[in-house]
Amino acid sequence: MKALLLSGGSGTRLRPITHTSAKQLVPVANKPVLFYGLEAIAEAGITEVGIIVGDTAEEIREAVGDGGAFGLDVTYIPQEAPLGLAHAVLIAREFLGDDDFVMYLGDNFVVGGITDLVTAFRAERPEAQILLTKVPNPTAFGVAELNAAGRVVGLEEKPQHPKSELALVGVYLFTPAVHEAVRAIEPSWRGELEITHA
Repeated sequence: MKALLLSGGSGTRLRPITHTSAKQLVPVANKPVLFYGLEAIAEAGITEVGIIVGDTAEEIREAVGDGGAFGLDVTYIPQEAPLGLAHAVLIAREFLGDDDFVMYLGDNFVVGGITDLVTAFRAERPEAQILLTKVPNPTAFGVAELNAAGRVVGLEEKPQHPKSELALVGVYLFTPAVHEAVRAIEPSWRGELEITHA
């Protein structure tokens, strides 16, 4: 299993903090938030990590290096513009190959890490697995719709009329089946290739 860590966004919603630093390098408890993701990936037993980088690529490279400090082997994958999570999967195709992978948003902090999630995914191996949490303002997130059995039947990015209070946390697990799915989608009204459409 590999990991795809997304660090390409420009952090416009965090200005003025991100005028001088990448949003993924904003410190939380005296450590860049990106480092928590790298540590969680390593703790889950994953060693090969592709990091999607954009305008702040040099800052990210300087902070992370080759990944050795985390026990990881890092490959940097440039993204010319933040064109959506599914676009990140598309441009990482060569790195990902035919491996299962976890996609982790580099500005996220997941309490307790992702080891249990990765272990369950490896055991059950659904085509996709997501992490959800209740939020008070679901219109600001990707939102899941569940059926009576608790299975996801729909996902919508930043809906005006959310069908639940369950927002996507920035951790996704996929088998190689996702590659066909992301090739089949069209850009959303935001001009991005949304992973929720795959």
